[in-house]
Amino acid sequence: MLEWSDLRIFLAVAREGTLGKAARRLGQTQPTMGRRLRALEQAVGQTLFQRTSDGFVLTDEGAAVLGHAERVEEEVLAFQRQLAGREQQLEGSLRLSSSDWFGLHMLAPVLAEFKQLHPGVEVELLTDSRLYSLSRREADMVFRIAPFDEAEVISRRLLHVSYALYTRAGMPHPHPGDGSGAALVTMDTAFDGMPDVAWLRRLLPQARVAIRSNNRDVQASLCAQGVGLAVLPRPLGDGLAGLERVDLGEEPPGRITWIGYHRDLRRLARLRALLDLVIARLAN
Repeated sequence: MLEWSDLRIFLAVAREGTLGKAARRLGQTQPTMGRRLRALEQAVGQTLFQRTSDGFVLTDEGAAVLGHAERVEEEVLAFQRQLAGREQQLEGSLRLSSSDWFGLHMLAPVLAEFKQLHPGVEVELLTDSRLYSLSRREADMVFRIAPFDEAEVISRRLLHVSYALYTRAGMPHPHPGDGSGAALVTMDTAFDGMPDVAWLRRLLPQARVAIRSNNRDVQASLCAQGVGLAVLPRPLGDGLAGLERVDLGEEPPGRITWIGYHRDLRRLARLRALLDLVIARLAN
C-alpha cells in the first residue's frame, strides 16, 4: 500500500535531483529521505532512480511512476486547498513569497502591522528569486514582477515601483552616452536580461562592471560604500543615507508588482485579511 507521504518524497527527489535538495524542500533529514525512498522502491518492487555522481536520475520504471504520482499530488493538493479555503478563523499559517528587497522594505512594515492586528496568524516570508508554485501550495500568496498566467490563480496589479540610478554622495556623476571611468554595481549574469541592465548598457556604454549581485540590498550597500553606480528601486535607494540620485536625462524602467493566490483560497479568512491590508498600504 503506497502512502502519499512516500510519493511526496519520490516527487521531491525527481524534481530536485539530489537527496539533500529534496530533504531541504520537504523539511526532512537526508538519511530519513534515503530510508523512505528505499522503502518505496521495495514496496513497488522496482528501482525508481539510478544513483549517479551527479545525483538521482529516473529509471524507465521511475518515469512511468512520475505521471501517476503527479496526478495523485494534484488531487491531494486540490483537496487540501478546498479545505483550507473554508477556514474562517483568523489563525493558522500563511506562506508568502517575494523578492528580497520587496520583502524587507515593502512587506515587512505591513506584516508587522498585520501581526499586531491578528496575533494568531503565523506568517512565513520566503525571499528569493524562485517562482514558488501556488497550485502545489509552496506559497499561499506570491508577490512578483512577472504577471500570472495560470488559470487557477487570482491576481491583480498591486503597485508600480519607480527605479533610479544612485551613487555615493559626493562622487562625480557620469555623462549620458559615455560612462568612461565609471564603475557599475549591477545584476549577476543570470539576470542579465533585466530592463535596468540593458538601460545601463545603453546610457553608459563605456562604464565597467565592478561587482554583480542578484540582491538589491547588497547592491545598495556597495553603492553607498563607493564601489560603483547602481540602479535601485526608489523605496530602497531614497531611504538609504549616503546615496544620491544621478540624472542621466532618462529614468530607468520601473516595474509593476503583481500579487497572486490560488482561487481555492479566495475565502480563507486570514488570507483575505492580509490581502486587504496589503492593498490598503501598498496599492497605487
